[in-house]
Amino acid sequence: MGILDGKVAIVTGASRGIGAEIARRFGEEGAAVAVVARTTEAGTSPFPGTIAETAGQIRAAGGTATAIRADLARPDDRERLVAEATAALGTPDILVSNAAVTYFTRVDDFTPKRFQLMFDVQVEGPFHLAQLVTPGMRAKGQGWILNISSGAARHPVLPPTSFATRGGTVYGMCKAALERFSTGLAAELYDSNIAVNALSPNQVVPTPGTVFHHLTTEDDPNSEPPAVMAEAALQLCSADPKTLTGRIAYSQDLLAELTLE
Repeated sequence: MGILDGKVAIVTGASRGIGAEIARRFGEEGAAVAVVARTTEAGTSPFPGTIAETAGQIRAAGGTATAIRADLARPDDRERLVAEATAALGTPDILVSNAAVTYFTRVDDFTPKRFQLMFDVQVEGPFHLAQLVTPGMRAKGQGWILNISSGAARHPVLPPTSFATRGGTVYGMCKAALERFSTGLAAELYDSNIAVNALSPNQVVPTPGTVFHHLTTEDDPNSEPPAVMAEAALQLCSADPKTLTGRIAYSQDLLAELTLE
């Protein structure tokens, strides 16, 4: 018996990295998981991992999962993925918005198309998905919404570090907006018994994306394993919605806090 038995979870950006780890962890704890991303077949992305592989891993471990392809930049895809997840697994209890498209480019050189795409996927996408799942959660009497953020949401110090000057401003803007959305929505949904939180790693997690952008390496001793984020996500998506909500949480700090309680 897992702590998510009987729950239905949607996890976006779950073909690889943090999203895939969260989806597998939720599956281990009994959730029926809708594994969502764009990559359906190997070789169609420059990065390894597909939603079929993640869903297959959950099923191989004895869990329940369905793979749903969706482009989170498209409103019609967001609506379809929630409808398909509901038809296949039931009304969602949990939404984890992890999908991201990221360009590290200085403001001087940022194109309008890339700017809009980042906000479409990382800000508007989580906003719209929350709107779509909230009525069902409210009808059930509880729910959990988790938005995956980053330390990039914090303001840079001056004089700046080399990382701050390399072109992470738009990424930080997206994550800062996502965190303010999370706390605001938590307040709005408090009386509906729906928890809303944002979660970031304490250190950079080695994923295909972070390694590609030279943020870390696969063997970086100072990096954070994806399993730490998955465990923190599990705690945020299983606790009493009135007790653990409205948090801008950091994975290791959160787990240490809960261990001491």
